[in-house]
Amino acid sequence: MVERNPLLVIVDGNSIAYRVFFALPPLTDPQGRPSQAVYGFAMMLLRLLEQKKPTHMAVAFDKGKQTFRHEWYTDYKGTREKTPDDLVQQFPYIRELLEAFSIPYFEIDQYEADDIIGTLSRQAEEEGLPTLIVSGDKDLLQLVTPTVRAALTKKGVTDMDEYDEDAVYNRFQLSPKQIVDLKGLMGDPSDHIPGVPGVGEKTAIKLLQTYETVENVLLNKEEVSGNKLRERLTEHAEQALLSKRLATIHRHVPLDVPLSKLEYPGYDVQRLKKAFHSYGFRSLIDKISGEMTTSTNPDKNHVETSEVSDNWTIQQIRHIETRSEWSDFLNQLADPLGILFHFSDKTSVSSEISGVMLASSKSATFVSFEKELDMSDLQEFFNGPEEKVTFNVKEMAVLLDAHGITLYPDHNFQDVMLAGYLLNPSEGELTLEQLAERELSLSFPKNVPVENELLWLGRRAHSLVEMLNGLLEALSAQEMDDLYRNVEMPLAFVLAGMEVCGFRVDEKLLKEIGKELDQSLQALTKTIYQMAGTEFNIQSPKQLGEILFDKLGLPAEKKTKTGYSTAADVLERLAPTHEIVQNILDYRQLSKLKSTYVEGLLKVIHKDTGRIHTRFHQALTATGRLSSSDPNLQNIPIRMEEGRRLRKAFLPTYPDWKILSADYSQIELRVLAHLSGDEALIEAFRQDMDIHTRTAADVFEVSPDQVTPLMRRQAKAVNFGIVYGISDFGLAQNLNISRKEANRFIENYFSKFPQIYTYMQETVEEARKRGYVTTLLNRRRYLPDIHHKNYTIRSFAERTAMNTPIQGTAADIIKLAMVRMDHALKISNLHARMLLQVHDELIFECPQSEVVLLSQLVKEQMETSILLTVPLKVDVHVGDSWYDAK
Repeated sequence: MVERNPLLVIVDGNSIAYRVFFALPPLTDPQGRPSQAVYGFAMMLLRLLEQKKPTHMAVAFDKGKQTFRHEWYTDYKGTREKTPDDLVQQFPYIRELLEAFSIPYFEIDQYEADDIIGTLSRQAEEEGLPTLIVSGDKDLLQLVTPTVRAALTKKGVTDMDEYDEDAVYNRFQLSPKQIVDLKGLMGDPSDHIPGVPGVGEKTAIKLLQTYETVENVLLNKEEVSGNKLRERLTEHAEQALLSKRLATIHRHVPLDVPLSKLEYPGYDVQRLKKAFHSYGFRSLIDKISGEMTTSTNPDKNHVETSEVSDNWTIQQIRHIETRSEWSDFLNQLADPLGILFHFSDKTSVSSEISGVMLASSKSATFVSFEKELDMSDLQEFFNGPEEKVTFNVKEMAVLLDAHGITLYPDHNFQDVMLAGYLLNPSEGELTLEQLAERELSLSFPKNVPVENELLWLGRRAHSLVEMLNGLLEALSAQEMDDLYRNVEMPLAFVLAGMEVCGFRVDEKLLKEIGKELDQSLQALTKTIYQMAGTEFNIQSPKQLGEILFDKLGLPAEKKTKTGYSTAADVLERLAPTHEIVQNILDYRQLSKLKSTYVEGLLKVIHKDTGRIHTRFHQALTATGRLSSSDPNLQNIPIRMEEGRRLRKAFLPTYPDWKILSADYSQIELRVLAHLSGDEALIEAFRQDMDIHTRTAADVFEVSPDQVTPLMRRQAKAVNFGIVYGISDFGLAQNLNISRKEANRFIENYFSKFPQIYTYMQETVEEARKRGYVTTLLNRRRYLPDIHHKNYTIRSFAERTAMNTPIQGTAADIIKLAMVRMDHALKISNLHARMLLQVHDELIFECPQSEVVLLSQLVKEQMETSILLTVPLKVDVHVGDSWYDAK
């Protein structure tokens, strides 16, 4: 029997249900009813029971919308969004689920779940029983005491931050009991608690650190600095007291439940299995049945091994600490241990290659990577017709290429990593362990005895087959199977080829650029010292702050405990006040160029090939965009000439070859025109007008020939800002104008392009209803914070809803273009090679004799990769280096 320490776990039912509903992709049970909230709730309960092993359990729900607080303030929670119908339908099933778990739940007329939680935690505290409150609501932090902790959901279903008294203080610099005073002063828009207008979190915390409570703040309001703040506290004193009262959790609800009724002996496995079966939660059935434990019983996890030929020998899996030469070539990937295959007809072939796995139905054995082995014999297997299920096929292709084995996309490969990523891209690049836990509730042991390592590698590989069908069914149900099969899967092989090829870099030229940067930094240092009238450490924020604000007397925006803020945004606003500030900004940029890029790039030039082999991440970003690392070639700064000059060091492989770059022109704005259907924007693109000049002419109501460079710059900021859901504050920051001017600019923009405004509003509304947005190719992005109580968090989710269909569609288009270009190059018999993708740009190298043909081919494939209501336009440039191809 599992030993348990005394602990009461109280779950905030409404909060958790809401959180898991938006954290998971839509699911339906065998009866066709929505079920993701039920599934997420079950996962969370299983995790709590496993990790906390509580002796007592309870769940609290809100009973209805009207509570005793509405008698004090009729608009309480008046601005709450309507609960999505799909979630409302699931609450009865969540209650059924709790009954199957044998966990008691409570709901009382006129009271909120918070009040029930407050009452139960008080009773437990009085009887000395430690308590853990599980919720997504920070209001419950007011209940934290020496014996009561709170676990607040952070992201996903089971990721939480735990708070004791010290953690609450570290977060707010206040005690838990002061949380209600904080709400009294600053209010809470999500609950429509008014607070004191104009008093934000920082001001409220500062007041409470001095006066402790709302009442004391009001008693001493004449001492408070700032006329406006004093006026607000005087005018809204009653409102502040009411707000505190509304925010205070009632801890004496009429709940006649002794703690003995909350004792939790555990769940009945058969009863819970029956419930999970009715909901279609097969993976959870396996979890509670003990079929996915860490048992090493060979009857449960059968893996056989044998010799395949005289040249290949069975070896025990062993941990190899040193890297071989070829793994160094592969950008510091870990050493492969070998390939592991099952022999049983009923199990799957599997392979483990440095964490990259493959499964199929062909018999083979574990093969270690030893130089004397002829690995080319494996090529026939990889070219065979069997369905081969992989985890990260791109990295497998790169690793096997080093042994002379080539993988081809048309040889029946599947990749559960890519499938899992498409179903929930916000989780980023998951490991096999994380994906197996998400899809199968399967945990792999971290420390396996040497004699069982082979067995567990086989079990890990077999999990790929177990996951595949469910993932493919989900992709089909969400209309993403075409995106998976025709874009992401073939793209993985394209990226593998680009990684292996790499980009030639002139090490000598890169060092010369570094020396020039050194000279520029020395000159800037001398100038800064002269302007400051003294020498100091420019890299030290403390010393720099003293020079700028104490010695030179520049206006300081904010001061922290460690001194004045000299962050980049602060210095950029200060730049017009003194010439030294711009010099300091230039110094920082040049210093970063030298340390991060010149020195960083020199470290990753391969000693044998003279090339940089960046790694592309296909399953990392929430929007679907590609990213790169080791090094990140997408982030080389090009706004400064010194940054652009780094591209001079990137050269074609051979002296008579050229670098060719092909860049989509304003692709996100063209996608916006298509999605919004805005006639003015569509017409501008169809006439091939300069879109920023056209926007400036419309917004400023002048003819295009009267548009000044300043007007065009402002219009460009708005054009691209609109794509990202920019606010008047953000635009004001970008253009260094007032928020009033920025707001007027945005209003004028939408008056000229009304269908864009309508599209943005409808997109956000649709996101609220569905919990996600999609691209033209049906890529989904879930937005769990679209209904968040916090205005700032919710606003960010709304801006994300506006931007993702645009940015995500642009990402889909260039991925599709890469797949098409790779195929076109193979059938064209050109020697040209695709080297790099950077945002909306593709980089190639080719012989001088192929420049014209490649230019035509690239434009044709990229501009016809997808059909929009406006034409796609690609600009092609050719040069002797990446810098010259502009």
